[in-house]
Amino acid sequence: MKELGVGIIGTGWVSGEYIRAFELNPHTEVRGMVSRDRARAQAKAEAFHATHCRAYGRLEEMLADSSIQIVVICTPHHLHVAQGVAAAQAGKHLVLEKPIALDIEGLRKLQAAVRAAKVKTVVSFVLRWNPLFEMIKTFLADGLLGNLFLAEVDYFHGIGPWYGQYEWNIKKEMGGSSLLTAGCHAVDGLRWFVSSKPVEVCAFGNFSRQNPLRYEYEPNSLTMVKFEDGTIGKVASSIECVQPYIFNVELFGDQGTVRNNQIFSKHWTGQKGWATFPTVLPDSGDVTHHPFSDEVRHFVDCILGNRESHANLEDAVVTHEICFASELSAREGRPVKLPL
Repeated sequence: MKELGVGIIGTGWVSGEYIRAFELNPHTEVRGMVSRDRARAQAKAEAFHATHCRAYGRLEEMLADSSIQIVVICTPHHLHVAQGVAAAQAGKHLVLEKPIALDIEGLRKLQAAVRAAKVKTVVSFVLRWNPLFEMIKTFLADGLLGNLFLAEVDYFHGIGPWYGQYEWNIKKEMGGSSLLTAGCHAVDGLRWFVSSKPVEVCAFGNFSRQNPLRYEYEPNSLTMVKFEDGTIGKVASSIECVQPYIFNVELFGDQGTVRNNQIFSKHWTGQKGWATFPTVLPDSGDVTHHPFSDEVRHFVDCILGNRESHANLEDAVVTHEICFASELSAREGRPVKLPL
């Protein structure tokens, strides 16, 4: 019998990727799924061949299952705090889909619950395990870019009626903001590459003139971040853009520059143009494109080794504070100091 049982809350698109990832891991198996419609949970488990999975109609029932040590929260955004608090209080380790909270009050409540329970957490900024991200982190560690002074990470993904979460995502109380609902991947990427404490945020947001997708909040934002080491960062996020999915990474250092999978460095004597490296780019919003298995492997290793993830709740709080500060800055027309 595998050491760790997994319970999944939610039966949407991303839940299938978690079933695959945990069923593939040699230490884990999916033993529970929760949906308001128990039959839907059962059908999801069967579709992904989770043969030891029991369907639950209420979260409390699954949290009482002593064979489950890890809970995955992949429900609509506005449910994450209450479900995360309940799971932490039940002593379960947590995988949290982003955003982990839609306001600072919810963020602090979840943070307090996890601290009190002393459970392990990972927030699914899954691109940290994307091969391009891993390649860029190696370039940075090897000093090929030197000291960064400017960084840009952008998220462009039109989320309309063709996208599964569209109907609830356009609502302010459920979607939150352009950054919270999706662009936070870019904010987290910016932090992951810069590796310095963010200290100030200035931002602007808008709607397109007709707002054809009926968003209740500004679906487009431009966020500037000042870091403690002097680096300046920028995140552009649009979820009503009319184009294919694009996730841009541009990092400028005193020894070189990265543009997605292209690099130019002073360290390579004789280089006359961009060097292009074949890798897997974060160029799709399809969850099947994302490295959930690598994220799960990392988290399971953290649990078994009794260590914290680099993408744990405490780290994700900083990313979310930038998102909240961006919204506040755009609304009030002023820079916002961090931490909040």
